[in-house]
Amino acid sequence: MRIAYLTAGAAGMYCGSCMHDNTLARAMIARGADCLLVPTYTPIRTDEKDISDDVVFFGGINIYLEQKLPLWGRLPHRLTAWLDRPGLLRLATRKTGSTSPHLLGALTVSMLQGMQGRQRTEVDRLCRWLQTHAAPDAIVLSNFLIGGCVTELKRRLGVPVVVTLQGDDIFLDFLPAKYRAMAIDRMRALAADVDGFIVNSRFYGEKMVALLGLPEEKMHVIPLGIDTTGFLAEGSEARRAADADASSPLRIGYLARIDPAKGLHRLVDAMIEFEATRQPSDRAIHLEVAGWLGEQHHAYAAEQWSRLDQSGMAGRYTYHGSPDHAGKLDFLRRLDLFCVPTEYEEPKGLYALEAMAMRLPVILPRHGVFPELAGDNSAVQLVPPGDAAALAEAIRSLTSDAASREQLAERGYRSVVGERTVDRMADQVLQLLNDLAESGKPVDHSAGRR
Repeated sequence: MRIAYLTAGAAGMYCGSCMHDNTLARAMIARGADCLLVPTYTPIRTDEKDISDDVVFFGGINIYLEQKLPLWGRLPHRLTAWLDRPGLLRLATRKTGSTSPHLLGALTVSMLQGMQGRQRTEVDRLCRWLQTHAAPDAIVLSNFLIGGCVTELKRRLGVPVVVTLQGDDIFLDFLPAKYRAMAIDRMRALAADVDGFIVNSRFYGEKMVALLGLPEEKMHVIPLGIDTTGFLAEGSEARRAADADASSPLRIGYLARIDPAKGLHRLVDAMIEFEATRQPSDRAIHLEVAGWLGEQHHAYAAEQWSRLDQSGMAGRYTYHGSPDHAGKLDFLRRLDLFCVPTEYEEPKGLYALEAMAMRLPVILPRHGVFPELAGDNSAVQLVPPGDAAALAEAIRSLTSDAASREQLAERGYRSVVGERTVDRMADQVLQLLNDLAESGKPVDHSAGRR
Protein backbone atom coordinates (compact mmCIF):
# COMPACT_ATOMS: atom_id res chain seq x y z
CA MET A 1 0.00 0.00 0.00
CA ARG A 2 1.21 3.51 -0.86
CA ILE A 3 0.44 6.05 1.86
CA ALA A 4 0.88 9.82 1.77
CA TYR A 5 1.17 10.94 5.40
CA LEU A 6 0.87 14.71 5.88
CA THR A 7 2.44 15.86 9.14
CA ALA A 8 2.37 19.38 10.60
CA GLY A 9 5.76 20.82 11.55
CA ALA A 10 6.17 22.84 14.73
CA ALA A 11 9.06 25.13 13.75
CA GLY A 12 12.17 24.43 15.84
CA MET A 13 10.33 22.72 18.67
CA TYR A 14 10.46 19.05 19.52
CA CYS A 15 6.79 18.24 18.99
CA GLY A 16 5.14 15.10 20.36
CA SER A 17 2.81 14.87 17.37
CA CYS A 18 5.70 15.21 14.90
CA MET A 19 7.70 12.55 16.72
CA HIS A 20 4.66 10.26 16.82
CA ASP A 21 4.03 10.74 13.08
CA ASN A 22 7.68 10.04 12.25
CA THR A 23 7.77 6.91 14.43
CA LEU A 24 4.49 5.56 13.05
CA ALA A 25 5.50 6.16 9.43
CA ARG A 26 8.79 4.35 10.04
CA ALA A 27 6.95 1.40 11.60
CA MET A 28 4.54 1.17 8.65
CA ILE A 29 7.48 1.19 6.24
CA ALA A 30 9.06 -1.65 8.23
CA ARG A 31 5.85 -3.59 7.61
CA GLY A 32 6.15 -3.23 3.85
CA ALA A 33 4.05 -0.10 3.28
CA ASP A 34 5.34 2.56 0.90
CA CYS A 35 4.77 5.49 3.26
CA LEU A 36 5.85 9.01 2.36
CA LEU A 37 5.94 11.43 5.29
CA VAL A 38 5.24 14.93 3.93
CA PRO A 39 5.74 18.02 6.13
CA THR A 40 3.38 20.98 6.15
CA TYR A 41 3.96 24.50 7.58
CA THR A 42 7.62 23.83 8.51
CA PRO A 43 10.06 20.92 8.50
CA ILE A 44 9.49 18.63 11.46
CA ARG A 45 11.95 18.20 14.31
CA THR A 46 12.23 14.82 15.98
CA ASP A 47 14.59 13.29 18.52
CA GLU A 48 15.05 10.23 16.28
CA LYS A 49 16.01 9.84 12.61
CA ASP A 50 13.78 12.14 10.54
CA ILE A 51 12.33 10.21 7.57
CA SER A 52 10.18 13.05 6.21
CA ASP A 53 10.46 14.33 2.65
CA ASP A 54 12.47 17.47 1.86
CA VAL A 55 9.49 19.20 0.24
CA VAL A 56 7.24 21.34 2.49
CA PHE A 57 3.63 22.21 1.61
CA PHE A 58 1.64 25.11 3.00
CA GLY A 59 4.98 26.63 3.97
CA GLY A 60 4.56 28.98 6.91
CA ILE A 61 5.99 32.04 5.16
CA ASN A 62 3.97 31.68 1.97
CA ILE A 63 0.64 31.00 3.66
CA TYR A 64 1.21 34.03 5.91
CA LEU A 65 1.90 36.25 2.89
CA GLU A 66 -1.10 34.83 1.05
CA GLN A 67 -3.24 35.75 4.04
CA LYS A 68 -1.85 39.28 4.36
CA LEU A 69 -1.42 40.02 0.63
CA PRO A 70 -4.21 38.41 -1.44
CA LEU A 71 -2.35 39.02 -4.71
CA TRP A 72 0.61 36.99 -3.43
CA GLY A 73 -1.22 33.75 -4.15
CA ARG A 74 -1.48 34.68 -7.84
CA LEU A 75 2.29 34.73 -8.30
CA PRO A 76 3.81 31.75 -10.15
CA HIS A 77 5.21 29.21 -7.70
CA ARG A 78 8.65 29.52 -9.30
CA LEU A 79 8.81 33.03 -7.83
CA THR A 80 7.77 32.03 -4.31
CA ALA A 81 9.20 28.50 -4.00
CA TRP A 82 12.40 29.74 -2.37
CA LEU A 83 10.34 30.72 0.70
CA ASP A 84 9.50 27.04 1.26
CA ARG A 85 13.13 25.99 1.61
CA PRO A 86 13.50 24.00 4.83
CA GLY A 87 16.47 25.99 6.11
CA LEU A 88 14.71 29.32 5.61
CA LEU A 89 11.52 28.05 7.26
CA ARG A 90 13.49 26.86 10.28
CA LEU A 91 15.19 30.25 10.57
CA ALA A 92 12.02 32.28 10.10
CA THR A 93 9.93 30.29 12.58
CA ARG A 94 12.48 29.76 15.33
CA LYS A 95 10.60 32.22 17.59
CA THR A 96 7.33 30.39 18.15
CA GLY A 97 4.24 31.76 19.84
CA SER A 98 4.52 35.35 18.56
CA THR A 99 1.62 35.26 16.05
CA SER A 100 -1.42 37.30 17.08
CA PRO A 101 -4.56 35.27 17.86
CA HIS A 102 -6.57 37.46 15.44
CA LEU A 103 -4.26 36.79 12.51
CA LEU A 104 -3.96 33.13 13.48
CA GLY A 105 -7.75 32.85 13.59
CA ALA A 106 -8.24 34.36 10.15
CA LEU A 107 -5.47 32.19 8.71
CA THR A 108 -6.92 29.03 10.28
CA VAL A 109 -10.36 29.68 8.80
CA SER A 110 -8.89 30.48 5.39
CA MET A 111 -6.84 27.28 5.43
CA LEU A 112 -9.96 25.28 6.27
CA GLN A 113 -11.76 26.85 3.31
CA GLY A 114 -9.46 25.00 0.94
CA MET A 115 -9.99 26.01 -2.68
CA GLN A 116 -12.21 28.88 -1.51
CA GLY A 117 -9.53 30.22 0.85
CA ARG A 118 -6.56 32.48 0.22
CA GLN A 119 -4.22 29.47 0.20
CA ARG A 120 -5.98 27.83 -2.79
CA THR A 121 -2.77 27.76 -4.82
CA GLU A 122 -1.14 25.71 -2.03
CA VAL A 123 -4.03 23.21 -2.14
CA ASP A 124 -3.66 22.92 -5.92
CA ARG A 125 0.10 22.44 -5.64
CA LEU A 126 -0.31 19.66 -3.03
CA CYS A 127 -2.90 17.82 -5.13
CA ARG A 128 -0.79 18.02 -8.29
CA TRP A 129 2.31 16.82 -6.45
CA LEU A 130 0.52 13.88 -4.88
CA GLN A 131 -0.93 12.91 -8.29
CA THR A 132 2.44 12.99 -10.07
CA HIS A 133 4.94 12.04 -7.36
CA ALA A 134 3.10 9.82 -4.89
CA ALA A 135 -0.06 8.33 -6.45
CA PRO A 136 -1.14 7.09 -3.00
CA ASP A 137 -3.70 4.42 -2.17
CA ALA A 138 -4.59 6.33 1.01
CA ILE A 139 -3.86 9.70 2.58
CA VAL A 140 -3.39 10.39 6.31
CA LEU A 141 -3.49 13.88 7.83
CA SER A 142 -1.88 14.36 11.23
CA ASN A 143 -4.59 16.81 12.33
CA PHE A 144 -7.85 18.28 11.07
CA LEU A 145 -6.56 21.86 11.01
CA ILE A 146 -4.76 21.11 7.72
CA GLY A 147 -7.94 19.47 6.45
CA GLY A 148 -9.12 22.25 4.14
CA CYS A 149 -7.54 20.29 1.30
CA VAL A 150 -9.63 17.15 1.97
CA THR A 151 -12.46 17.89 -0.46
CA GLU A 152 -10.06 18.60 -3.33
CA LEU A 153 -7.93 15.56 -2.48
CA LYS A 154 -11.01 13.36 -2.65
CA ARG A 155 -12.14 14.93 -5.93
CA ARG A 156 -8.79 14.60 -7.70
CA LEU A 157 -7.27 11.46 -6.22
CA GLY A 158 -10.36 9.48 -5.23
CA VAL A 159 -8.64 7.58 -2.41
CA PRO A 160 -9.52 7.22 1.30
CA VAL A 161 -8.55 10.18 3.47
CA VAL A 162 -8.04 9.58 7.20
CA VAL A 163 -7.49 12.32 9.77
CA THR A 164 -5.76 11.84 13.13
CA LEU A 165 -7.21 13.98 15.91
CA GLN A 166 -4.53 14.74 18.50
CA GLY A 167 -4.96 18.11 20.13
CA ASP A 168 -7.04 20.05 17.60
CA ASP A 169 -9.36 21.28 20.36
CA ILE A 170 -6.46 22.85 22.26
CA PHE A 171 -5.49 24.91 19.22
CA LEU A 172 -9.11 25.91 18.60
CA ASP A 173 -9.46 27.11 22.20
CA PHE A 174 -6.56 29.53 21.63
CA LEU A 175 -8.45 31.33 18.85
CA PRO A 176 -10.74 34.34 19.38
CA ALA A 177 -14.36 33.19 19.83
CA LYS A 178 -15.47 34.37 16.38
CA TYR A 179 -12.77 32.45 14.55
CA ARG A 180 -13.11 29.41 16.78
CA ALA A 181 -16.80 29.14 15.88
CA MET A 182 -16.06 29.65 12.17
CA ALA A 183 -13.32 27.01 12.22
CA ILE A 184 -15.56 24.47 13.97
CA ASP A 185 -18.34 25.06 11.46
CA ARG A 186 -15.94 24.52 8.60
CA MET A 187 -14.49 21.36 10.16
CA ARG A 188 -17.99 19.97 10.61
CA ALA A 189 -18.69 20.50 6.92
CA LEU A 190 -15.36 18.93 5.87
CA ALA A 191 -16.05 15.81 7.96
CA ALA A 192 -18.37 14.50 5.25
CA ASP A 193 -15.36 14.06 2.94
CA VAL A 194 -13.21 12.29 5.55
CA ASP A 195 -13.39 8.49 5.46
CA GLY A 196 -12.21 7.93 9.01
CA PHE A 197 -10.83 9.65 12.10
CA ILE A 198 -8.13 8.12 14.32
CA VAL A 199 -7.95 9.00 18.01
CA ASN A 200 -5.64 7.56 20.64
CA SER A 201 -8.21 7.36 23.44
CA ARG A 202 -11.92 6.80 23.99
CA PHE A 203 -11.98 10.04 25.96
CA TYR A 204 -10.75 12.10 23.02
CA GLY A 205 -12.98 10.36 20.52
CA GLU A 206 -16.05 11.20 22.59
CA LYS A 207 -14.85 14.77 23.07
CA MET A 208 -14.31 15.38 19.35
CA VAL A 209 -17.60 13.70 18.38
CA ALA A 210 -19.35 16.20 20.66
CA LEU A 211 -17.27 19.22 19.58
CA LEU A 212 -17.38 18.68 15.82
CA GLY A 213 -20.54 16.63 15.45
CA LEU A 214 -18.58 13.76 13.89
CA PRO A 215 -20.34 10.49 13.04
CA GLU A 216 -19.40 7.85 15.62
CA GLU A 217 -19.03 5.22 12.91
CA LYS A 218 -16.10 7.18 11.46
CA MET A 219 -14.23 7.29 14.76
CA HIS A 220 -11.51 4.65 15.31
CA VAL A 221 -9.74 4.34 18.67
CA ILE A 222 -6.16 3.16 18.11
CA PRO A 223 -4.07 3.51 21.31
CA LEU A 224 -0.84 5.45 21.00
CA GLY A 225 2.24 3.26 20.75
CA ILE A 226 5.92 4.06 21.11
CA ASP A 227 9.15 2.65 19.74
CA THR A 228 10.53 0.99 22.85
CA THR A 229 14.08 0.66 21.49
CA GLY A 230 16.45 1.96 24.14
CA PHE A 231 13.73 2.26 26.77
CA LEU A 232 12.71 -1.17 28.00
CA ALA A 233 14.18 -2.15 31.37
CA GLU A 234 16.85 0.56 31.15
CA GLY A 235 17.88 2.22 34.38
CA SER A 236 16.07 -0.06 36.81
CA GLU A 237 19.24 -1.58 38.29
CA ALA A 238 20.81 1.84 38.91
CA ARG A 239 17.54 2.96 40.49
CA ARG A 240 17.53 0.04 42.91
CA ALA A 241 21.11 0.86 43.92
CA ALA A 242 20.12 4.47 44.61
CA ASP A 243 17.20 3.27 46.74
CA ALA A 244 19.68 1.58 49.05
CA ASP A 245 21.13 4.97 50.02
CA ALA A 246 18.43 6.58 52.13
CA SER A 247 20.53 9.74 52.59
CA SER A 248 20.44 10.66 48.89
CA PRO A 249 17.45 12.60 47.49
CA LEU A 250 15.00 10.86 45.20
CA ARG A 251 14.67 12.50 41.83
CA ILE A 252 11.26 13.37 40.45
CA GLY A 253 11.26 14.23 36.78
CA TYR A 254 9.22 16.36 34.38
CA LEU A 255 9.83 15.87 30.64
CA ALA A 256 7.53 17.98 28.48
CA ARG A 257 7.27 21.41 26.90
CA ILE A 258 7.81 24.21 29.45
CA ASP A 259 4.37 25.73 29.15
CA PRO A 260 1.60 26.52 31.66
CA ALA A 261 -0.65 24.04 29.83
CA LYS A 262 1.73 21.19 30.68
CA GLY A 263 1.51 22.07 34.38
CA LEU A 264 5.09 22.53 35.58
CA HIS A 265 3.75 25.08 38.07
CA ARG A 266 1.48 22.39 39.51
CA LEU A 267 4.48 20.18 40.17
CA VAL A 268 6.28 23.15 41.75
CA ASP A 269 3.19 23.71 43.93
CA ALA A 270 3.43 20.10 45.09
CA MET A 271 7.17 20.35 45.72
CA ILE A 272 6.62 23.42 47.89
CA GLU A 273 3.76 21.69 49.74
CA PHE A 274 5.90 18.60 50.26
CA GLU A 275 8.75 20.66 51.69
CA ALA A 276 6.45 22.68 53.96
CA THR A 277 4.96 19.52 55.49
CA ARG A 278 8.05 17.34 55.31
CA GLN A 279 8.68 15.10 58.31
CA PRO A 280 12.14 13.98 59.52
CA SER A 281 11.39 10.51 58.19
CA ASP A 282 10.53 11.78 54.69
CA ARG A 283 13.10 11.28 51.97
CA ALA A 284 14.46 14.47 50.38
CA ILE A 285 13.50 15.08 46.75
CA HIS A 286 15.18 16.83 43.83
CA LEU A 287 13.23 18.16 40.84
CA GLU A 288 14.67 17.33 37.40
CA VAL A 289 13.11 19.25 34.49
CA ALA A 290 13.65 18.87 30.74
CA GLY A 291 11.73 20.05 27.70
CA TRP A 292 11.44 22.71 25.04
CA LEU A 293 11.35 26.28 26.38
CA GLY A 294 10.12 28.88 23.89
CA GLU A 295 10.95 32.54 24.32
CA GLN A 296 7.33 33.34 25.16
CA HIS A 297 7.60 31.16 28.28
CA HIS A 298 10.98 32.29 29.66
CA ALA A 299 9.27 34.47 32.27
CA TYR A 300 7.00 31.57 33.27
CA ALA A 301 9.99 29.26 33.80
CA ALA A 302 11.90 31.93 35.73
CA GLU A 303 8.89 32.35 38.01
CA GLN A 304 8.93 28.64 38.86
CA TRP A 305 12.65 28.65 39.71
CA SER A 306 12.14 31.77 41.85
CA ARG A 307 9.26 30.16 43.75
CA LEU A 308 11.42 27.13 44.54
CA ASP A 309 14.29 29.34 45.68
CA GLN A 310 12.00 31.36 47.95
CA SER A 311 10.65 28.14 49.47
CA GLY A 312 14.07 27.00 50.60
CA MET A 313 14.66 24.62 47.69
CA ALA A 314 17.52 26.43 45.97
CA GLY A 315 19.95 23.88 44.59
CA ARG A 316 17.30 21.16 44.64
CA TYR A 317 16.11 21.50 41.06
CA THR A 318 17.86 21.31 37.69
CA TYR A 319 16.72 22.34 34.22
CA HIS A 320 18.36 20.19 31.54
CA GLY A 321 17.20 22.03 28.41
CA SER A 322 15.60 20.26 25.45
CA PRO A 323 17.46 16.95 25.04
CA ASP A 324 17.86 14.89 21.90
CA HIS A 325 16.93 11.21 21.91
CA ALA A 326 20.10 10.02 23.63
CA GLY A 327 19.84 12.86 26.13
CA LYS A 328 16.21 11.99 26.83
CA LEU A 329 17.09 8.38 27.60
CA ASP A 330 19.92 9.50 29.87
CA PHE A 331 17.59 11.94 31.63
CA LEU A 332 14.94 9.29 32.28
CA ARG A 333 17.50 6.76 33.56
CA ARG A 334 18.45 9.12 36.38
CA LEU A 335 14.91 9.53 37.71
CA ASP A 336 13.07 7.75 40.52
CA LEU A 337 9.59 9.19 39.86
CA PHE A 338 7.91 10.88 36.90
CA CYS A 339 5.11 13.45 36.79
CA VAL A 340 3.65 15.83 34.20
CA PRO A 341 0.52 17.29 35.87
CA THR A 342 -1.15 18.86 32.82
CA GLU A 343 -3.74 21.60 33.12
CA TYR A 344 -5.50 20.53 29.94
CA GLU A 345 -7.02 17.15 29.14
CA GLU A 346 -4.15 15.37 27.40
CA PRO A 347 -5.28 13.37 24.33
CA LYS A 348 -2.08 11.28 23.89
CA GLY A 349 0.48 11.14 26.74
CA LEU A 350 3.60 10.21 24.75
CA TYR A 351 5.93 11.33 27.56
CA ALA A 352 4.08 9.16 30.10
CA LEU A 353 4.46 6.05 27.91
CA GLU A 354 8.19 6.69 27.56
CA ALA A 355 8.58 6.98 31.32
CA MET A 356 6.55 3.80 31.85
CA ALA A 357 8.72 1.96 29.31
CA MET A 358 11.76 3.05 31.33
CA ARG A 359 10.20 1.30 34.34
CA LEU A 360 9.53 4.56 36.17
CA PRO A 361 6.63 4.95 38.60
CA VAL A 362 4.38 7.62 37.06
CA ILE A 363 1.96 10.07 38.75
CA LEU A 364 -0.60 11.86 36.56
CA PRO A 365 -3.81 13.88 36.99
CA ARG A 366 -7.08 12.01 36.68
CA HIS A 367 -8.29 13.49 33.40
CA GLY A 368 -7.85 13.19 29.64
CA VAL A 369 -6.22 10.00 28.40
CA PHE A 370 -4.50 9.28 31.72
CA PRO A 371 -7.23 7.10 33.28
CA GLU A 372 -7.03 4.94 30.14
CA LEU A 373 -3.26 4.68 30.54
CA ALA A 374 -3.79 3.59 34.13
CA GLY A 375 -6.25 0.91 33.00
CA ASP A 376 -7.71 -1.74 35.24
CA ASN A 377 -4.33 -2.64 36.77
CA SER A 378 -3.40 0.90 37.91
CA ALA A 379 -0.41 1.21 35.61
CA VAL A 380 0.00 4.83 36.76
CA GLN A 381 -1.01 6.58 39.98
CA LEU A 382 -3.79 9.12 39.44
CA VAL A 383 -4.41 12.21 41.55
CA PRO A 384 -7.14 14.91 41.40
CA PRO A 385 -6.21 17.59 38.82
CA GLY A 386 -4.88 20.83 40.27
CA ASP A 387 -4.69 19.50 43.84
CA ALA A 388 -1.20 20.31 45.15
CA ALA A 389 -1.80 18.63 48.50
CA ALA A 390 -2.94 15.38 46.86
CA LEU A 391 0.03 15.39 44.49
CA ALA A 392 2.43 16.10 47.36
CA GLU A 393 0.94 13.24 49.34
CA ALA A 394 1.28 10.86 46.38
CA ILE A 395 4.93 11.87 46.08
CA ARG A 396 5.45 11.40 49.83
CA SER A 397 3.80 7.98 49.78
CA LEU A 398 5.94 6.71 46.91
CA THR A 399 9.21 8.24 48.11
CA SER A 400 8.78 6.52 51.47
CA ASP A 401 8.00 3.08 50.03
CA ALA A 402 10.49 1.52 47.63
CA ALA A 403 8.35 -1.60 47.20
CA SER A 404 5.34 0.47 46.09
CA ARG A 405 7.49 2.38 43.61
CA GLU A 406 8.80 -0.86 42.16
CA GLN A 407 5.33 -2.39 41.86
CA LEU A 408 3.87 0.71 40.17
CA ALA A 409 6.82 0.87 37.79
CA GLU A 410 6.42 -2.81 36.90
CA ARG A 411 2.71 -2.40 36.15
CA GLY A 412 3.42 0.55 33.88
CA TYR A 413 6.21 -1.30 32.10
CA ARG A 414 4.03 -4.35 31.47
CA SER A 415 1.25 -2.15 30.13
CA VAL A 416 3.53 -0.57 27.52
CA VAL A 417 5.09 -3.87 26.49
CA GLY A 418 1.72 -5.56 26.13
CA GLU A 419 -0.47 -2.85 24.67
CA ARG A 420 1.40 0.32 23.71
CA THR A 421 4.12 -0.48 21.17
CA VAL A 422 4.36 1.31 17.83
CA ASP A 423 4.39 -2.07 16.08
CA ARG A 424 0.93 -2.82 17.41
CA MET A 425 -0.27 0.66 16.47
CA ALA A 426 1.14 0.39 12.93
CA ASP A 427 -0.66 -2.91 12.41
CA GLN A 428 -3.97 -1.34 13.43
CA VAL A 429 -3.52 1.75 11.26
CA LEU A 430 -2.55 -0.32 8.23
CA GLN A 431 -5.55 -2.59 8.76
CA LEU A 432 -7.86 0.43 8.87
CA LEU A 433 -6.34 1.94 5.71
CA ASN A 434 -6.56 -1.37 3.85
CA ASP A 435 -10.18 -1.84 4.93
CA LEU A 436 -11.09 1.64 3.71
CA ALA A 437 -9.22 1.22 0.44
CA GLU A 438 -10.91 -2.11 -0.28
CA SER A 439 -14.42 -1.09 0.69
CA GLY A 440 -14.41 2.45 -0.64
CA LYS A 441 -16.52 3.51 2.33
CA PRO A 442 -16.10 4.01 6.11
CA VAL A 443 -15.65 0.92 8.25
CA ASP A 444 -17.79 0.84 11.39
CA HIS A 445 -15.55 -0.21 14.31
CA SER A 446 -17.66 1.51 16.92
CA ALA A 447 -18.98 -1.79 18.31
CA GLY A 448 -15.46 -3.00 18.92
CA ARG A 449 -14.52 0.02 21.01
CA ARG A 450 -17.51 -0.02 23.33
